[in-house]
Amino acid sequence: MSTAEVLAPLEPAGARPPSRRRGPLSPLARYLLVRLALLVPMIWVLVTMVFVLMRVIGDPIQAALGGRLTAEQIAERKADAGLDRPILTQYWEYLSGLFRGDFGTTLTDNRKVSDILVVNGAATLELAFWSLIVAFAVGVPLGRLAARYRDRVPDVLLRLFSILVYAAPVFFVGLLLKLAFTPFGWPSSGRASIATELTLQDVHPRTNIMIVDAILWGDPALIGDVLKHAMLPAIALGLLTGGVFLRLVRVNLLQTLRMDYVTAARARGISERRVMNKHAFRNALVPVVTVMGMQVALLLGGAILTETTFEWKGLGYQLSEYLIRRDFLAVQGIVTVIALIVGAMSFLIDVIVAFVDPRVRF
Repeated sequence: MSTAEVLAPLEPAGARPPSRRRGPLSPLARYLLVRLALLVPMIWVLVTMVFVLMRVIGDPIQAALGGRLTAEQIAERKADAGLDRPILTQYWEYLSGLFRGDFGTTLTDNRKVSDILVVNGAATLELAFWSLIVAFAVGVPLGRLAARYRDRVPDVLLRLFSILVYAAPVFFVGLLLKLAFTPFGWPSSGRASIATELTLQDVHPRTNIMIVDAILWGDPALIGDVLKHAMLPAIALGLLTGGVFLRLVRVNLLQTLRMDYVTAARARGISERRVMNKHAFRNALVPVVTVMGMQVALLLGGAILTETTFEWKGLGYQLSEYLIRRDFLAVQGIVTVIALIVGAMSFLIDVIVAFVDPRVRF
């Protein structure tokens, strides 16, 4: 008997190690509740920053309409917009309006920001969807290829490609695509041809998502027209995120291939292709899903330049138009909507990762 065994304290027979007391909620539910609770202050900080920054730049009524209205008319507009009230009163009305789904009214064309969200937000959502498809179609297979040929010519070329598409300004890539494909008759502006847009105005129920409305109408020619118009903007914006996915898949796949369970699978005689597909690749995708939440903000930021380049009338296009008009109340509403979308997508990605990766628990 060793000295350690002699000096060890005696335990009563049948004693069990103290078990960790479990609450009424599972670890997954606790994790999601904590993430949801953290989402509230994050959104509050975002919308507060938007409110403060829009007040710091000066009088929004004077900036948008100064020189076109008399002093009495400007004072009347301020009273209608509530900008003549104390700043704390404006802040409270701003927050209470957000709870009611009221994001304000534009100054220059008197549109509800909520209406802009329904019409133009659907266009941005559609562009982001097509761009993510391009990003996955480019980033995931090319990332696998780069990992397979590590430090060889294909790997070097693909890494250079990922740096190039990530560093190139999205509007520059868009202009290059327009110059390359427009001579061949490829559409380079708008979400669809004028005839298609006029036809889809009569579809019921109308979703304002062009491809969905075209499918509901049931005409293959309209569907093809919508897809052709979406191709170039989706490639321009999707390559930006595809370069990030390429490097992520490559790095995480190389790390996963060095894991012990992958070595054990190879020792059992499993083919390299099966090791790559069944053991390494699936686990390497978990960080990619995690980064998707951050890429949503990148997509929305890039959408402003992409939509302006291709005249894709989404939130980014409208935001640039209202910035030119110096309609800062409209800018405040649209930026607030974008902040809420980024926060909601961040929580959604946390939920997906929690279900995909069982290690994400409290």
